[in-house]
Amino acid sequence: MAERQWMLEFEFLGTGNAGGVPLWGCHCSACESARQDSRLRRKSASAVIRCGQKATLIDAGITELAEYFRFEEVERVLLTHFHMDHVQGLFPLRWAECGERIPVYRPDDPEGADDLYKHPGAFEFLPPSELFREIDFGEFSVTPLPLIHSRVTQGLLIRKGNWRLAYLTDTVGLPDQTLEHLQAYPLDELVLDCSEPPREAPPRNHNDLNAALSTWRETGAKRLWLTHISHRLENWLMEGGKLPDGVAPAYDGLILSPSHDF
Repeated sequence: MAERQWMLEFEFLGTGNAGGVPLWGCHCSACESARQDSRLRRKSASAVIRCGQKATLIDAGITELAEYFRFEEVERVLLTHFHMDHVQGLFPLRWAECGERIPVYRPDDPEGADDLYKHPGAFEFLPPSELFREIDFGEFSVTPLPLIHSRVTQGLLIRKGNWRLAYLTDTVGLPDQTLEHLQAYPLDELVLDCSEPPREAPPRNHNDLNAALSTWRETGAKRLWLTHISHRLENWLMEGGKLPDGVAPAYDGLILSPSHDF
């Protein structure tokens, strides 16, 4: 049991874009396949870091989080931004009557989402995280990094020892400072927004595959995992779209760790 407490696991709770896969009302091949096989479904992009018996949530877009975690398990929440597909799961959880409050690390967005700031309930929204400053949680550390999106958004550089994973969802490209920071600290795993298949011009708020691959190569990361995936990218892959060696679409339930083999 003592050895287990030191093991870090990064699990993808969701790897889909805001609409998810299957998309409501859509009958494309990807959506129909996901309806028939639950392993192909994609919930809202989110993740959890587990160390021992404790869990650190990264975003809370999944509305049924109470079915995944006991109150006592959740040590903290790390928010990338306040779009609803990343925070809506906090709304039902905040009414917990368990005495203690769960700290929420957040970007510098004074508006937040709806009335979460006014009625946080079981959560304590901490002052905005300082960008590029590492936060030491004991068994691992996290560094917030600015991203490019329609709301104030931060990515998360997760480190355990010499192992580094960057979780960068909801971005189109990277700010120069963020890219320089990632180049200075070599990545084992890059988890990157890739909502769309290759396009002549990238979408406004999310990467297409061309932009994601370009960012991956610029960072020098060993491996690239695609997340925030739409049914359009899923169909492109099903129709024979090829990914370079070292690149793969993440999927709900995938676990990465310092000992993970690609």
